[in-house]
Amino acid sequence: MQLTRENLQAIAAGLNMTFNTAFKETETQWQKLAMKVSSGSAQNTYAWLGKFPKMREWIGDKVIHKLEAQGYTIPNKSYESTVEVLRDDIEDDNIGQYSNMVQQATWSGAQLPDEMVAALLNDGDTNLCYDGKPFFSSDHPVTVNGKAGKASNLGTAKLSVASRAAAEASYGKARTAMRSLKDEDGRGLKVRPTVLVVPPAQEDVAKTLLTADKFNDNSNNIYRGTAELVVLDDLEDDDAWYLLDQHMPVKPLIIQERKKLVFVQQTDINSPDVFSRGVYKFGIEARYGAGYSFWQLAYKSTGTA
Repeated sequence: MQLTRENLQAIAAGLNMTFNTAFKETETQWQKLAMKVSSGSAQNTYAWLGKFPKMREWIGDKVIHKLEAQGYTIPNKSYESTVEVLRDDIEDDNIGQYSNMVQQATWSGAQLPDEMVAALLNDGDTNLCYDGKPFFSSDHPVTVNGKAGKASNLGTAKLSVASRAAAEASYGKARTAMRSLKDEDGRGLKVRPTVLVVPPAQEDVAKTLLTADKFNDNSNNIYRGTAELVVLDDLEDDDAWYLLDQHMPVKPLIIQERKKLVFVQQTDINSPDVFSRGVYKFGIEARYGAGYSFWQLAYKSTGTA
């Protein structure tokens, strides 16, 4: 193959098509756990996270909810995966192998938000959220009916299907904790846990909990069909499990998109890399950030007790 501008453009177009196809065909799960927020700068500040807005009866003057002066900020980070194509391979018409490399790089890029969501969960008991506490914490500051107090979205119970009592003490307790949360006026937040997230080590137990008619002791399974199961390969703790509320417009986790995954190329015949090393470059780039919204929409159990 002759090294002409037209031939290089044709190669780039073919690899770009490979990228588009691989991106569309890659299965991802982050959309079930997080909300996508568009970003137009180096970082986004989420001042609105200081309030959990709800309607109230209009008596007298309206109650104005102001944005917090110090908001929760999520910075964007750059990501890339680049493939070198040898000039000799182009001249020898031997570029089929690079399609496989672009496919794999694209699959990895499409999976990146899944990995970012898993990292948010993995580190949620140390990473701080908008209230200055770890996202998963036993002492989130709350005020209900003028009284200051603490609330928890962190437990220790092992996910169990041994019996109805064991399931109630783990999964049931977590559901109750989430659904019992109140706003500052003492009204229920209407949190509804809809997604159970587990590592592969707990997939069988979780499936039994959400699909079986009976628990292991033959007692009736009252939790059948109460949540959707998501198994994340990148969860690091085999004992921990999570409940998330995905039925509200705002989701507990945020994937911030500054620049969506795109195909890029360096095919200038006169570039220094071509002259010095005899290579052209193709790859993918993206800019994302990841963080937390309302801790009230998520619950973690360490599974240690």
